[in-house]
This record gives sequence, structure tokens and C-alpha cells, in this order.
Amino acid sequence: MLRVNFASPELHDFVSASHDDHIKLFFPNGDGEPARRDFTPRRFDTGKGMLTIDFALHDAGPATQWAASAKPGDMLQIGGPRGSSVVPDDFDWYLLIGDETALPAIGRRVEELRAGVPVTTFVIGGAGAGQQFDTHAAWTPHWVTRHADFDDAELLHAALADHSFPDGDGFVWIAAEASVARHLRGDMVDERNHPRAWVKAAGYWKRGIADAHEKIED
Repeated sequence: MLRVNFASPELHDFVSASHDDHIKLFFPNGDGEPARRDFTPRRFDTGKGMLTIDFALHDAGPATQWAASAKPGDMLQIGGPRGSSVVPDDFDWYLLIGDETALPAIGRRVEELRAGVPVTTFVIGGAGAGQQFDTHAAWTPHWVTRHADFDDAELLHAALADHSFPDGDGFVWIAAEASVARHLRGDMVDERNHPRAWVKAAGYWKRGIADAHEKIED
């Protein structure tokens, strides 16, 4: 992961109401048309005109290439977010599941939740992918290490097998590769009988397809 802070006076009225909002970043692509990629606003401060974006560095693409060589003074254009789907901060507990691409949204949610509310996270990634979040919520993290012999869905399914839902009403949020997110949503809704309305899942990327984002529904 690589964190980049952007500054601009035009950020004075930037609005992002939900932890999983997406903005478009436009990267130079050499053929006149910029490459567009979705990113989560990890943190922002309108008073200071600052916006923080976390880049998950992976196989070379326009976003990774730009972030890996970024230096002070470099510029990017952004657009959005177009709208927000706000999950209320009045549930009794929260369960957040994802891979590296979901970490900015997960970190933001953990940090923004009200004091004392139980929130459990299961995040899969490479060795050393764990992060520390500054939060007043009652946060329980689980960092699942990716293994070449198993896919992410299998590893997350196994990690979640021993996790019991707390008492009360809870919200489950999932974001990962599209097939993984779909599998885990099925675990929550079909196997655990968690209310469908209280499960939100999204494919933050799709294997073999650039710039893919998929909302996982029935």
C-alpha cells in the first residue's frame, strides 16, 4: 500500500458522506485519453484542502505506475463522488470483510464509527498487509495471509468459520474481487441467514477486466 496526499484549493467543498464512496482518478495513458480508475477517499480535510488516497500496488497498470513514481508537485484530476449510500451508525455491531482493495474503505469506516461500538474486520492480503487504525470503536482485527494453494474465498470462509455474530442487529460489509465478494455474501445470507438488507457486497475488481466495479445483489 502507498498513501498519497493531494492538496488543492478546489477541495474546499469536497463531500464524501459514506466510507465506501468512490471517486474517479484520471491517469496519463500516452494515447491522449486518460485511464480512469475508482478509488476510495481514505481521508479528507476541506479546511486544509487535503485528500488522502491509498493505492494498492499490484501488477503494473496506469494507477500503480503513476503512484510508484509520484513525487511532490505531480498532479491528477479527480471526479466525484457521484453519490453516497450511507449505512447508519446505529447498528449494534459491524462486520467488515475484504482484501487490500477494500482496506481504504474498511479503515475509514473503523475510524469513523461511534465510540464503543463493536466492529470486527477480516482482511486478506500478503504477509505484512496489516494496518493500524486510530479509532474509538471496539475494534477486533483479523489479518488473513494469502496462500498460493488456496483462493481468497476459501481462506476468508475458513477464517470466518469460527466467528460468531454478537447479539443484536449487525451490518455486514464485503468488498473484494467480484467472485470472492459474491461467495462471501452467500455465506452470510444463505448459510448464516443474516438479513439480506443488512449485507452489502461489492466487487471492487474483476479478474482479467480493467476498471471493473460490480455491486453484488440477488
